[in-house]
Amino acid sequence: MANTDDLLSITFAALADPTRRAILTRLARGEATVGELGEPFDMSAPAISKHLRVLEGAGLIAREVDARWRICRLRAKPMHDAHDWLEAYRRHWEGNLDRLVEFVERTHRAEARKSARGAPRAPRKKP
Repeated sequence: MANTDDLLSITFAALADPTRRAILTRLARGEATVGELGEPFDMSAPAISKHLRVLEGAGLIAREVDARWRICRLRAKPMHDAHDWLEAYRRHWEGNLDRLVEFVERTHRAEARKSARGAPRAPRKKP
């Protein structure tokens, strides 16, 4: 069995193509036949089938034959795995950026206080 990083690589490679992402968007609304999935695209049936094979190989879709129809369905697990991986990095970078903002704000306040202490005072007017 492939390790998680290999599965993520396969998932992200499949998601790298805009046609495949559009197919997944369509399948998010519900199952569809291969013909229905190919309708919006100006490409041959073999080209659509190639995209479907890539998606199926990544585990992103499942295909089954029902009489004369080849039905495709979305499979959520690879997307959940990709989301979990991205979420870990989002939390990491969000935390780092929050700490950077705090540092910049503290530095700015300290500089403002320092400038205020060293600023010349306006002369007092005589009554």
